Amino acid sequence: MAVREILIYPDDRLRAPTVEVTVFDDALKALVQDMFDSMYHYDGIGLAAPQIGVSKKVVVIDIADVDSEGQVLKHNPMVIINPKIVEKSGSIEYKEGCLSVPEYYDTVTRAERVKVEYQDVDGNPQSIETGDLLAICLQHEIDHLDGHIFVDYLSSLKRTRVTKKMAMIKKEREEA
Repeated sequence: MAVREILIYPDDRLRAPTVEVTVFDDALKALVQDMFDSMYHYDGIGLAAPQIGVSKKVVVIDIADVDSEGQVLKHNPMVIINPKIVEKSGSIEYKEGCLSVPEYYDTVTRAERVKVEYQDVDGNPQSIETGDLLAICLQHEIDHLDGHIFVDYLSSLKRTRVTKKMAMIKKEREEA
C-alpha cells in the first residue's frame, strides 16, 4: 500500500468535519492499510483519517507489546470506525504527543477509563471498555474525528508557542 503524508498542525484540514463511514468495501480496507503503513512509518501508536487529509470517521491504533529494550514482541492492531465514547470514568494525566504535532509533548488530563462503541472494517458492531494507554489513545484519536487536537487542552500561551514551532517545522519540511 502507501505511506501518506501527515498533516501538520495548524493545518485547517485537521479541523474539518468528518463523515460516518457507510460503505465497507475494498477502498475502505485500502485506506485502513495506508493508515497503518503511515502510522508505523512515522512511529505512532494511533492515527485518525483526518491526519492524512481524509474526512472520514476512521482510526487505527496499535499499542504493541514490547520488551525491556523497546523491541516489538507483538503488534495489537485495531481498526475503529464510526466510534462513539458512551461512558467515561476517572481522571488521569498523561504526557501526550501527536504525529500532527511533531517533536512536541505535553500533559493532558483525560478520562481514566472509557467505553467505546464502533464498527470494525467489515461494518460489524463492536464495543470495548478499557483504561490505561489504550483509553488515552482512543480519546486522543476520537478527538481528531471531531476536529480537536491535543494542544486544544493546553493554555493559550502554550498553544501559541507550539503553533509557532509547528510553522517552523512545516517550513523546514517544505524547503527540504
